[in-house]
Amino acid sequence: MHPIIQKTFGGLSPQYYARQFIFGLIVSAFIYYMSTHGGKNEIQNGTLFFILINTLLYPYARFVYESVMNFFLGENVFLVNAILMLIVKFITMTICWAFSVFIAPVGLVYLYYHHSKTEIQ
Repeated sequence: MHPIIQKTFGGLSPQYYARQFIFGLIVSAFIYYMSTHGGKNEIQNGTLFFILINTLLYPYARFVYESVMNFFLGENVFLVNAILMLIVKFITMTICWAFSVFIAPVGLVYLYYHHSKTEIQ
């Protein structure tokens, strides 16, 4: 595999990527269902392409989101209502999925930088 691809797209652990990819598939299935059951029964090719790209990039966007949240919150633990937490989590997952085309490149650049830096040392 080419070093650039290995350092960027191969930069996340397989377990983390698989877990986030499954969550991205859940959001994608919801979007697909809503798109096909609204009034027309077919989905446009552009929408299908958008769903596919966002699903593939979602784990990297979620990595950026979790890294930023970890930076701000640190190791603090917050005790909140479970229903509220699940609702907020679903909203953040949907936002990360919807904007993954814009957020994921930040994560890919960071992964490339991080893996390049660890090679040198």
